[in-house]
Amino acid sequence: MNNYETFTHDVLVIGAGGAGLRAAIEASAGGAKVGMVCKSLLGKAHTVMAEGGIAAALANVDDRDNWQVHFSDTMRGGQYVNNWRMAELHAREAPARVRELEAWGAVFDRTKDGRILQRNFGGHKYPRLAHVGDRTGLEMIRTLQDHGIHQGIDVHMEHTVLALLKQDGRVVGAFGYDRERGRFKVFRAKAIVLATGGIGRAFKITSNSWEYTGDGHSLGYNAGAELVDMEFIQFHPTGMVWPPSVRGILVTEGVRGEGGILTNKEGHRFMFDDIPENYKTQTAESEEEGWRYCQGDKNARRPPELLTRDHVARCIVREIKAGRGSPHGGVFLDIAWIKSKLSNGEEYIKKKLPSMYHQFKQLADIDITKEPMEVGPTTHYVMGGIRVDSDTQMSRVPGLFAAGECAAGINGANRLGGNSLSDLLVFGKRAGEFAAQFAQETSLGEIDPGAIEVSARAALAPFEREFNQADGAYQVQKDLQEMMQDKVGIVRREDEMQAALEGIGALWERAARVGVDGNREFNPGWHTALDLANLLTVSEAVTRAALERKESRGAQFREDYPEKSAEFAKVNTIVWKDEEGRMQIRREGIPALREDLQKVIEEMK
Repeated sequence: MNNYETFTHDVLVIGAGGAGLRAAIEASAGGAKVGMVCKSLLGKAHTVMAEGGIAAALANVDDRDNWQVHFSDTMRGGQYVNNWRMAELHAREAPARVRELEAWGAVFDRTKDGRILQRNFGGHKYPRLAHVGDRTGLEMIRTLQDHGIHQGIDVHMEHTVLALLKQDGRVVGAFGYDRERGRFKVFRAKAIVLATGGIGRAFKITSNSWEYTGDGHSLGYNAGAELVDMEFIQFHPTGMVWPPSVRGILVTEGVRGEGGILTNKEGHRFMFDDIPENYKTQTAESEEEGWRYCQGDKNARRPPELLTRDHVARCIVREIKAGRGSPHGGVFLDIAWIKSKLSNGEEYIKKKLPSMYHQFKQLADIDITKEPMEVGPTTHYVMGGIRVDSDTQMSRVPGLFAAGECAAGINGANRLGGNSLSDLLVFGKRAGEFAAQFAQETSLGEIDPGAIEVSARAALAPFEREFNQADGAYQVQKDLQEMMQDKVGIVRREDEMQAALEGIGALWERAARVGVDGNREFNPGWHTALDLANLLTVSEAVTRAALERKESRGAQFREDYPEKSAEFAKVNTIVWKDEEGRMQIRREGIPALREDLQKVIEEMK
């Protein structure tokens, strides 16, 4: 241990996106000495890719909105397997978190009378997303960083944490390395907050950046935390499909919120063909009514393009499989059509969707004010994650907290658009607050030098193996991504997932043989080799949980079990690591909904 540089903090936050920054700010405000570790550069958080807005019942555009409606929408979108206490806290506290962000300097789009403007989004009954054009996540990160740097937070950029260190059952620190020089670092802490984001890089087509390798999920799992609902992977309906260099990059739901429509190669607006029974009373019956809704008519119903993401993604896949897709294997998303409705349509699109306009112009040479985009589903978000206490965000491992996408509960079987950013703010704050409280009541633990040596040897092991480029780290990662995309993707079947499970076992064996060339400095091949264990862990958890849930619900669609099952209506799947190091899974009943919240849901129906 004496050979490694050691840092000591009260609270260590791993991850510097919206949840990590908000947790660090709150822990610092609670009097804790805070350290933050981020895999990339500060400001490069994947939160910037959440473009559409922050869901919060401010009721600035439609005064019928309130926290009860937001709660009900979230529960229905999650197919009622959500942690209902988290959904309640989120709906109640999101407006205060948005106003707080505004007070810290966030520059939102405005209504004519100067209030924060809100837009329509899929699954939300009323216009609810506070936004900054289609760059909301970027503004959120800018604001949190500008506020956070004055709080005395120590930031360790371009560092990766490889293991959490424990003593007598609780976390006492973390072991990692700096990615530039390859030097090992030890972080001592009284409490740790995991805020590392998602797992999208386990799949071939994803909107997620390279950092999203399931680090927090895997760190928590290996430290003894439970993972819940890992079968629920959200495939965002609209990612770019052409050219190949941009495949999977997100096309914000804001395009559809502003009036964008989905058509197949025949020009048919296919979303009108398949409207779920429980959304029929809220869905427009005509193109004209849907357009009026997008323009703020309170008496109009939403267009079918703004149904929940799981449903829209499956409808797109159906069109593609039926041979009605676009030339490059997607469908068409058309916002240019609104020029027939608005005399200033071109300026309107550029004002409301500036990032999308520039993204398609620069990356695909398409002018979205004049022609439709080609889009298709892309792996976007994981609803599952570390199981945490609803109020404090602490896992079952004392001192280990989690927030944001690597935590789970609020979203159930499917997340509504915009709920991710308000989730980061609400539960990032709570994680930081309670981590600081835990640190105040706890002394620094002792770190076992033996545990550090075990982690260090494991990290250096690839250098001691023979380097084989044909079966190196990149090839193993590529084979995993293709297998997960093909066998555990949008449409799932038992035989394919069993084959995937066997394939994951074989990939574990290959990963254990991976060698790397060169030395520890500036070595992306080594970094990729170290990421493999995290990717394989989360892939196995997703596959086992998807096999266990023998039904179709929300983001999980089983071709062999196409209907919802009463047997699974009130259960979560729980994944954990047993004493022999094997992955185990069980079902666990969801506690009965509190009576007043049950009444809220019944009234909203």
